Amino acid sequence: MKIGFIGLGNMGAPMARNLMKAGHELTVFDVSAAALADIKEMGASISTSVAQLAKVADLEIIITMLPAAQHVRSVYLGPEGILENISQGVVLIDSSTIDPQTSREVASLASIQGSPMLDAPVSGGTGGAQAGTLTFMVGGHASDFVRVKPVLENMGKNIVHCGGSGNGQVAKVANNMLLGISMIATSEAMNLGVALGMDPKVLAGIINTSSGRCWSSEVYNPYPGVVDTAPASRGYTGGFGVDLMLKDLGLATQAAKGAEQEVVMGELARQIYQTFSLQGNGGLDFSAIIQLQNK
Repeated sequence: MKIGFIGLGNMGAPMARNLMKAGHELTVFDVSAAALADIKEMGASISTSVAQLAKVADLEIIITMLPAAQHVRSVYLGPEGILENISQGVVLIDSSTIDPQTSREVASLASIQGSPMLDAPVSGGTGGAQAGTLTFMVGGHASDFVRVKPVLENMGKNIVHCGGSGNGQVAKVANNMLLGISMIATSEAMNLGVALGMDPKVLAGIINTSSGRCWSSEVYNPYPGVVDTAPASRGYTGGFGVDLMLKDLGLATQAAKGAEQEVVMGELARQIYQTFSLQGNGGLDFSAIIQLQNK
């Protein structure tokens, strides 16, 4: 299949490589010359602009993986954007993590121009992107989902249709809000138990076979040395950054305001991660939040 791919960052680059390994023909664009050079070596065709990529003949799908809503708007809208330059019928998949409202607005404009669009944010981090085991949370028409699912399966192992346009983003922000909250709670529980004399591995074992069990305690435990594969055991490097969690919590609280829905714990978690980030820790894995509670 002939696919356009825009956004070759820490997530986008391995996703694009997995598509090429599956035999798809890729045309790519990114603002980073180094990122373009890396994937060109695998055989990808390089475009010099969004508009040039959108005009490539016989494209069937364009996938974008961009940092934030303003980047999505700039790439899709305007005279040099995707919508002004593609042929009708090209399926658009935005895997950026943005607010549901922006996703729905851009999808509506795409539909008017004859281009079906799905929002498909991911979960699984850079490790999942490299291994091709991402979870895709997809919003859009069911028929369009069925059409692109085989392509998404080249990059992920759990492909879920969440409903109409924007619902992929809804699933992502709700899940990550819960994740941010649960990591803070796990950190507090681990710090309390250790301060009261418990061995951290014994405490984690009890939590993970009792009612307090959660992903943050079992798979990604924030206490150093408890889970060998967790970022806590390698100095909180790699993984999902504090600033990325802060971004997602901001999206969740923003969406909650629009829906007139209270998210008291979500807003408190956002403030806690913001404090930690302002202390210069934005690049650490988000499980490093346990260090804030130790101070």
